[in-house]
Amino acid sequence: MTGSSLSSRLYAAAGARSFATSLVGVLLGLHLAATGLGAEQIGLVVGVGLAGGALGTALVAFEGDRWGRRATLGVTTVLSAAGLAGVALLDSTPLVALAAFVGMVNGMGRDRGPAQALEQSILADGVVDGERTRAFTRYTLVQDLCGACGALAAAAPAALRALSGMPLDAAYRWILGAAAVLSLAPLALYAGVAVARAPTTPSRLRWAVPLSPDARRRIGRLAGLFALDSLGGGFLAGSIVTYWFFRRFGMTAESLGLVFFSARCLNALSYLAAERLAGRIGLVRTMVFTHLPSSAVLLALPLVATPPVAVGLFLLREALVQMDVPARQSYIAAVTGAGERTFALAITSLVRNVGWAAGPALAGLFMATLGLGAPLVAGAGLKVVYDLALFGSFRHIRPPEEERSVS
Repeated sequence: MTGSSLSSRLYAAAGARSFATSLVGVLLGLHLAATGLGAEQIGLVVGVGLAGGALGTALVAFEGDRWGRRATLGVTTVLSAAGLAGVALLDSTPLVALAAFVGMVNGMGRDRGPAQALEQSILADGVVDGERTRAFTRYTLVQDLCGACGALAAAAPAALRALSGMPLDAAYRWILGAAAVLSLAPLALYAGVAVARAPTTPSRLRWAVPLSPDARRRIGRLAGLFALDSLGGGFLAGSIVTYWFFRRFGMTAESLGLVFFSARCLNALSYLAAERLAGRIGLVRTMVFTHLPSSAVLLALPLVATPPVAVGLFLLREALVQMDVPARQSYIAAVTGAGERTFALAITSLVRNVGWAAGPALAGLFMATLGLGAPLVAGAGLKVVYDLALFGSFRHIRPPEEERSVS
């Protein structure tokens, strides 16, 4: 299989998964609210699903290459579909939480799980240094364009209700069930992928860290910073934000779907600018100089009193906040070797999942005790600290292509 064919299959698989994930991110909180759950319970279910994703990512980090990348991709895909079906069909809160955990249900609305880590490792191994950021930009661009369509599809329950007359909670179940079926689509794409086994050291102890000393130090520091950033992101999970708009302004699923569709489109367009910016100022500066202003915008969001202004600020934030994603992914791949990338990409994704898992439950608690806008302020504040610490720690550590350009 040619490199372009392999990349196309990975892009398509990521796109299908991102569509379903984005749809779930908009509808999950509304579906759970329709079944009678309160803010704390919704935050708990979202957090448990992200905790399952964190465990899955940990297993991929240590064992994904040994098990075989394609087989592992297949297992994670089936589990995700089964878990989402359980969330759609079950009524008992403990069973819903269990299904969310086992199925790694992602209420963040963004595809950042174990399958992504494996796909990115395969992608990074298949390109040269100078093309790596472009490959990650295309991968992330496809994810967010499909994610935008998934957010737009959040209007489907209202349309289904209008056509059939069924109750809204039943319409939510049908659409989430359809998302579960769609999330199986990557299986057909993986079936045609011939993936070379990543180089490993046969004698190494199981669960040992497969990184060189330099890579271990760098990835360890990055992982700590990403944990802080993701905790802030967990306060801002898609399900939490949609619930905030619903409670604050009474916005419906179809109107929120349009908002998140617009947000994902802005995310996708921003990646093209991020690639060019990274070529000019470097990957680390691109991460920080685009991410920091987005947090400042978010701090103002709880203060506004009208839906149009709130939506406008949210969309301005979304035009900036994801520009760091392809730069970050490319940077992690750049500072590790071919046999280290699955672990590095998965372990940094893992710490992000852990932060995301803790954030929604805390966000629900903050909403219930400190006020509706408290999670937005807390999330933005944590992200500001992350940006400043990242720049202070890594501004002088350049990837190979930037070192060559300087010399």
